[in-house]
Amino acid sequence: MPKHRIYTMSVAHVYPLYITKVEKKKRTKSEVDEVIRWLTGYSQEGLEAQLEKQTDFETFFAEAPGLNPSRALIKGVVCGVRVEDIEEPTMREIRYLDKLIDELAKGKAMEKILRE
Repeated sequence: MPKHRIYTMSVAHVYPLYITKVEKKKRTKSEVDEVIRWLTGYSQEGLEAQLEKQTDFETFFAEAPGLNPSRALIKGVVCGVRVEDIEEPTMREIRYLDKLIDELAKGKAMEKILRE
């Protein structure tokens, strides 16, 4: 079965879309970065380096310094699919990120988004 095209898409291509989505709801780029760092374990410098290298999603998650164990607490529907039911690990990570961005755009408190 061929891989979904999101695997080969660069994170840097989608990143501005995340920013635009949250800024429409009065959230900030720094909050997007915080959510991504929380999920992946990248430092701000590491995140920026991945964006600059045009790293694809598959590599971005494969090279993540430390995927947050609390990410398993992320539940809900993204693109019509329950994230907790996604079996393919990389797709699940991508959808976790999508869900966190959705929660940020919906105005959810950062403490709840980061499952603190």
